[in-house]
Amino acid sequence: MNSIVRRSAVSCLITVSLLFSSGCSKEATNSSGADTGKKVVRISIGTQDQTINTVTGGSVIREGKLLEKYLPKTGKYANTEYKIEWSSYTSAPPLTNKMLANQIDIGMMADFPSTINITTFQKKGNGVKTKYIATLAYSPNGAGNAVVVPKDSPYKTLQDLKGKTISVPFGSSAHGMILKSLKDAGIDPQKDVTLVSQSPEVGGSSLQKSQIDAHADFVPYGELFPFRGFARKILDGAQAGTPTFHGVVVRSDFAEANPEIVVAYLKAVLEANKLFREQPEVVASNIQKWSGIEKEVVYMFLGPSGIQKLDPRIQSYQLTALKNSVTTLKQIGKLDASVNPDDVATWADDSYLKQATKELGVSEAELGTLADQNVIGGKDALTQEPITEPKLAAQVWVKGEDKVINFASIENMVTALDKLKKEGKTPSVMFVHDRTNGWKLFAEKSFYVQNGDEVAAFLLEPDAQAFAEKAGTKVADFNGLQTLYAQSAQPAAIAAK
Repeated sequence: MNSIVRRSAVSCLITVSLLFSSGCSKEATNSSGADTGKKVVRISIGTQDQTINTVTGGSVIREGKLLEKYLPKTGKYANTEYKIEWSSYTSAPPLTNKMLANQIDIGMMADFPSTINITTFQKKGNGVKTKYIATLAYSPNGAGNAVVVPKDSPYKTLQDLKGKTISVPFGSSAHGMILKSLKDAGIDPQKDVTLVSQSPEVGGSSLQKSQIDAHADFVPYGELFPFRGFARKILDGAQAGTPTFHGVVVRSDFAEANPEIVVAYLKAVLEANKLFREQPEVVASNIQKWSGIEKEVVYMFLGPSGIQKLDPRIQSYQLTALKNSVTTLKQIGKLDASVNPDDVATWADDSYLKQATKELGVSEAELGTLADQNVIGGKDALTQEPITEPKLAAQVWVKGEDKVINFASIENMVTALDKLKKEGKTPSVMFVHDRTNGWKLFAEKSFYVQNGDEVAAFLLEPDAQAFAEKAGTKVADFNGLQTLYAQSAQPAAIAAK
């Protein structure tokens, strides 16, 4: 490196570390060290590629070069050279540390880590704060977080874990979910179970070796581990009934110095959302290449009728999630007692998102409509009847095919499986939906009950049993359901599991 450039870079770093100034800008030089007259603006973005909820703020933008498409190039940016730096992490704490050190300008994380991020800056930011500026994906009831056990475990409910060891990434949204769920089940988290902190990677390994009784985690591991065949879900975060989300936080100094860049980034988020709505299979397949998370799991979370909603707005759901995070983190000693849950509304600033939608000609109401309309539709692949009730729909993704096949009912899907088999086609995944709650489920890992002419699916066997008692019938697993349809095109009764 040219000595003049080196001194300039060192000086810039020293200034940053001492003053916590905005992202370092300097005059660009060519290979000989001559000043090109261009101002260089660093845009450093930290994501969590394997946390599927962040992909429309991270890998989809990065790989599609969507940010470059929207970056300002006129006015004060007319002679600007952008230096875009991307980095990915498996959890939020290192991301927060790098934001605090002014090595990352824009980061994305869940509600609990966002709370820690924002309150840490309030104490240690030397006047710099972080702002919550947009949502990436969310669940109004907590779906996405989950508790799983080894696949051959005898445990079927949270009550079965009394006296057992549960691992969870401490300080995560899953940590808050397991604490609330245990209390709701009448289990004292401090006395009746042993909670240990494990990252998703360590938790997955521990499950495979049966070193723990259960593991609680966030998106996508509650679905990913069962899909990979070594775990079984016994509790869905939605049962806790509390919102969860992943969102975007930005350093205040960067946002105030470069509001147009922040707006450009959020325009890229909006386009990434649009791409996912229009081409869910294509985007899911690409994300598998970029993150190593199977496309079927990606699609399950963010595809039509997915577990999570792609909606950039900051709504009451997200503020409630932040309030819950404050309360829980204070209870477990991870947050200063002086932090007031009612202050979370001041942490959010959606002005950049509103400017982005204004410049793109999209209204806030349209954003909500687009999110709500991302459900299974079209015609049944077997009968050609219109799919009018997404919660009763079923889907098959055949190996080697580009498109997911939709059915209006579980019955139609199971009937069509025999035809697909005769054509030499093998499903890589099948989806159904929980009859009561609408949660997207893996068909082969669900429980089924016949109710008249309808076959209902359930995540949890106890829920299926309760429904079966009311219907006066029995519960079947997926193999039992297939056996029944192999015997008759019209089900008479579902045999007991």
